[in-house]
Amino acid sequence: MAFPIQDDATSRAAEGTLADRVTGLIAADIRARVYPANTRLPTELAMTQQYGVSRTVIREAISRLKSEGLVETRQGSGTVVRDPKAADAFRLGQGGATTAEPPAQGVLRILELRRGIEAEMAALAAERRTGAEMTQIQQALRAIARAEKEGRDGVEEDLAFHIAISRAAHNPHYTELLGMLTRALHDAIRLTRSNEARRTDLAAQVQAEHEAICAAIKARDAASARTAAFMHMHNTAGRIEQAGQDFWTGDSRAAARRVARAKLGTTSPTPVKAGKPSAPR
Repeated sequence: MAFPIQDDATSRAAEGTLADRVTGLIAADIRARVYPANTRLPTELAMTQQYGVSRTVIREAISRLKSEGLVETRQGSGTVVRDPKAADAFRLGQGGATTAEPPAQGVLRILELRRGIEAEMAALAAERRTGAEMTQIQQALRAIARAEKEGRDGVEEDLAFHIAISRAAHNPHYTELLGMLTRALHDAIRLTRSNEARRTDLAAQVQAEHEAICAAIKARDAASARTAAFMHMHNTAGRIEQAGQDFWTGDSRAAARRVARAKLGTTSPTPVKAGKPSAPR
C-alpha cells in the first residue's frame, strides 16, 4: 500500500512534484490490483489521509490518471478504476527525447504531430458536421473566451474545442487519437496558452485563428478549414519558438519536460458537454 507523503501547500512547484509522485503511487496500486478494475476509488478525503497530501494534489493526480486512461468518471458512480491492460494496450515511447534538448522541443514535436491531424480533421468536419455539432463547436469557442475573461487559463476549454471538431469529422479514430494524446496535449496546451497570455497581441492572434477554423467549418468550406487548422498549428509552433528563455523556468520548464517524456497510450478522452467543456486544443 502507498505510504504518506509530506505536503508543502505553500509551493505550487512542490504540489506539482507531489502530484507526480502520488499519480505514480496510485497508478502502481491500480496495476497491482490494490484498486481492482470497475471499482470506485476511495473518496478525496480518504486519499488525502492515505497519501498525506492536500485535496488539490489528489485532484491533480486523479486528473492525470484520467488522462492516462487508468480511471474514468461515471455518472452516479464517481471515479472508477479502468482495466490497466486496456490503458496500456498501445503505447509510444519517448521518441528519443534527451535532457540536453531545449525545453521547447517536446512541445514542438506534439505540435508537428497535431498539424496534419488537426488540418484533415477540420476539413472532414466542414464536410460532415451536423447543425447540432456546429452549435457545440461554437459553444466550445465561446467557452474559451469566457474562461479568458474570468482569468482562467482556458486549457480545458481549448481542448474541448478541438474535441468538438473531432466529433464533427464523423471518424471516431480522430477523437480516439486525441484521447491518446490527452496527457501530452494538456501540458502542451497549458504551455502554449501561458506563453500567448503574456502578450495581448498573441492572445488576439489565437482567438482569430480559432474563429477562422470555426467559420470555415460553418461555411462547409473544407479547403479553408484545412488551411486554417494547419496555420493555427504552424503559428502556435512559431509562438513557442519565439518564447524567451525567461518563459522556460519553473512550472513551464516542468511541464515541458513532462511533454518530452510523455508516453502516449490509447485512452478515451474525458466526455465534454456542449457549452461546459471538461477536458482538450
